[in-house]
Amino acid sequence: MAEKDLTIRVQELMHDPDQIRNIGTVAHIDHGKTTFSDNLLSGAGMISDELAGKQLFMDFDPQEQERGITIWSANASMIHTFNDKDYLVNLIDTPGHVDFGGDVTRAMRAVDGAIVLVDAVETIMPQTETVLRQALRERVKPVLFINKVDRLIKELKLTPEQMQQRFLKIISEVNYLIQKYSEDEYKDKWLVNVENGSVAFGSALRKWGISIPYMKKIGITFKEIIDLTNQERQDELAKRSPLHKVVLDMIITHLPSPIKAQKYRVAKIWHGDMESDIAKDMLMVNPNGKLAAVVTKLMPDPHAGYVATARIFSGKMSKGDEVYLIGQHKIQRIQQVNVYKGPHRVQVDEVVAGNIVGIVGIGEAFSGETLCNPDFMIEPFEQITHIFEPVVTKAIEPKKPQDLNKLITILKKLEREDTTIKVKINEETGEYLVSGLGELHLDAKVERKLKEQGLEIETSPPIVVYRETIGGKSPEIEAKSPNKHNKFYMIIEPLNEKIMEAMSKGEIPSGVDFKKKQTEIMKKLIDLGMGSQEVKKIWQIYNKNMIMEATKGIQYLNEIEEMLKEGFRSVMDEGPLCKEPCIGAKITLVNAELHEDPVHRGPGQVLPAVRSGIWNGMLQATPSLLEPKQIIRIDSPTEEMGGSIKEIQNRRGQILEMEEERGVTMIKCKLPVSEMFGFNSSLKSATGGKGFYSLIDVIFERLPKELQDQTVIKIRKRKGLSEQIPKPE
Repeated sequence: MAEKDLTIRVQELMHDPDQIRNIGTVAHIDHGKTTFSDNLLSGAGMISDELAGKQLFMDFDPQEQERGITIWSANASMIHTFNDKDYLVNLIDTPGHVDFGGDVTRAMRAVDGAIVLVDAVETIMPQTETVLRQALRERVKPVLFINKVDRLIKELKLTPEQMQQRFLKIISEVNYLIQKYSEDEYKDKWLVNVENGSVAFGSALRKWGISIPYMKKIGITFKEIIDLTNQERQDELAKRSPLHKVVLDMIITHLPSPIKAQKYRVAKIWHGDMESDIAKDMLMVNPNGKLAAVVTKLMPDPHAGYVATARIFSGKMSKGDEVYLIGQHKIQRIQQVNVYKGPHRVQVDEVVAGNIVGIVGIGEAFSGETLCNPDFMIEPFEQITHIFEPVVTKAIEPKKPQDLNKLITILKKLEREDTTIKVKINEETGEYLVSGLGELHLDAKVERKLKEQGLEIETSPPIVVYRETIGGKSPEIEAKSPNKHNKFYMIIEPLNEKIMEAMSKGEIPSGVDFKKKQTEIMKKLIDLGMGSQEVKKIWQIYNKNMIMEATKGIQYLNEIEEMLKEGFRSVMDEGPLCKEPCIGAKITLVNAELHEDPVHRGPGQVLPAVRSGIWNGMLQATPSLLEPKQIIRIDSPTEEMGGSIKEIQNRRGQILEMEEERGVTMIKCKLPVSEMFGFNSSLKSATGGKGFYSLIDVIFERLPKELQDQTVIKIRKRKGLSEQIPKPE
C-alpha cells in the first residue's frame, strides 16, 4: 500500500474502535523487543524486510544506538488484515533496562494489551516479573511470545520433548506471575494458553514465529521447525510462518479493543463518579463525548518544541482545538495531531477516542497530565506511579554561575518528561538534588542531556535518600500558634501494617483527598482492618501517611482545613530527624481551640503550630530511619559463586535463596542501596567478568540501631543543618 493510501486507511480505521488494538511490548533487557517490533513493522509494510531486525527502527535516539539498549518508549501505528478485515495496531516498544522502567509504567497507561517477550534460553528474569506486574497494575491484558527459539535448537541442541518441557516451564512461570499480581477477577481469565494461541514461539532475528493454531493451519510440526533451523533454512521457515503474521493474528484474537478494555480499565485508572456522563462517554469510547485524555509521554523535538503522546478515552482532538491541562491549570492550543511511525509523525485532521495520538502545542503538560475541554472540567486520571521509588540522588551544579537559570529550566523540563526523575532545591545549601531509579537512569536522562545542551556541570557522588518513620504512639500533643490564640491537640502513631503493605503495592493510591467520597478506597481500608467510623474521619492520604480529623463540633475548623493539610504534607516531605521524607505515620487531630477572628488564625499562625506539633509528636513516637534496600538476583557460573557471595557479605547483604541450574548459580539477596555503588564492576571482577545482576524489588527496612545516630548526623551535616540530633520539646 502506498504511503498516502496507508495514512488514509489509518485515519478511516481510527474511527472504528472495534478495529483498534493498543499494545505494548514488555520484557527483560536484551530479550529482543526492538528486533521483534521491527518484524511487526516490516510485516505491515512500514520498513523493508531486509532491514527488519537490523535497523532497530524503534531505537532512533543516538544514545540508544550507541549504548545498544532502548532508553525511551517508541510508538508506531500499523495495519494488519485478519480474516479479510483490516485492523489498526498502535504499538509501543518499551525499554527493558530496570533504570528506564518508568517509561514502561507510562506506556502501560496508554495501551490495553501487552506482549510479554521471554528469551527461551534465559527464561523468566527479574525484569520480566517487574514489567508484567506494571502491566497488570494498569489492567493491561498479557499474551506471551517466547523468543530466540533458534538458540535452543542450534546452541543447546534440545530435542522436541526437551523444548516442549522448557516452553511449559516458561508458560507456567508466566501464569504464576499473572495469578500473583492480577486482581481476583482476572487471575484465571487472563492466563496464557498454548492451545488457544495466546502463546507464540519463534525467533525475531530470523523472522519466523509459530503458535499451535497456526501450526495446525499451515500443517507444520516441531520436528520440521528443528530440521529447517539445523539446515540453515530459517528463511524458508520465515516465508511459511512469518513472525508478524502469527503475532499480529494473536494480538487481534486475544488482546482487547478499546471498546472492550475501557469498560473495565476506566474504573481502575480514573476515580471520578462512574454514574456521570463523562464516565459513560469513556466506557462507550464515545468520539462525540466530552474530551478525556491522559498524556503518557513527553519528548522534546528540535522543530516542534515538545511532542506529547496521549491516550484518548473519550471525545476527539483536532488541530486548533483548545484543551485544558488539569494539573497545570492551563489552557493550550493544539497545533498538530499526529499518528506515529517510529521516528516519524504523520499529520492527520483529527484523532478520536480509543487511539494513541501525538500532539504538538501542549508543551506545558507533563507525563500523567489529564486533558479535557476548557468548558468541561473532569476529575483527573489517577497519577501514573512507578513500582519503584527513586532511590539514587545526585547534587548537580553548573560550573559557571551564569548558567544557573539554564540548569533550572532544563531540569524542570526533564522532570516533566520523566516523572520518575525528581528535582529538589536544597534551600540551605543551594544545591539542586536530582533523584532517579539508578545510576544509569541519572546518567542517560539527566547528565547526558545537560551536556548535550552545552552545560558544564559538577555532580556529587550518589546520595541515598532514606525515609523517616515512627515505631510507637505519642502522648496527646498540644501545639500553640505563635500568637498563643490557637491550640491544636493531636496524636501521632504508626499506620497499620496491612495498610502500609497495600500502599506499597499501589492498591491504595497516595495523594488522595477524602473531601469527595472515595468509596472504593474506603471499602479497601475497611477490608484491611480499619473501622467503618474511623474511615470517615480521614482527611487525606499523602505519600503513605494519613491525617485524620476526630474532633467534635469545633467552630471555624472547616475554614483552616486546607492549612492543616498543608502543614501535614510539609512535615511528611521533611521529617523531624534529618528532613528526609516520612512514611507510615498516622496523625489524628483530636481537638482544637481557634480564635474567632480570621485575622488571628491565618497561615502564619496555623502552619507553624501544625508543623511543630507533628514534629514533636513524631519525636515522642520512637522515630527511626528506614534505609532503601534492593532485592537482586545474581547469576554467575557456579565455579565463580564464591566471589559473588563475598561481594554480598562485604556490603551488609543477606542471601535469601540460591539455586543451581546447568552450571549457573542464581543467588537472590538483599543489599542496602548505600552499599550498592560500584557493585556492578566489583561483581564483574569477583566473577572473572561472568557475573551479572538484575533488580527484583526495592524495599525500605529499619536501619540497624547502631548505625542510626551516625547516619542522621551525616545527613544533617550534608544538608547544612546543626549536627545535634533533635529531641522532643
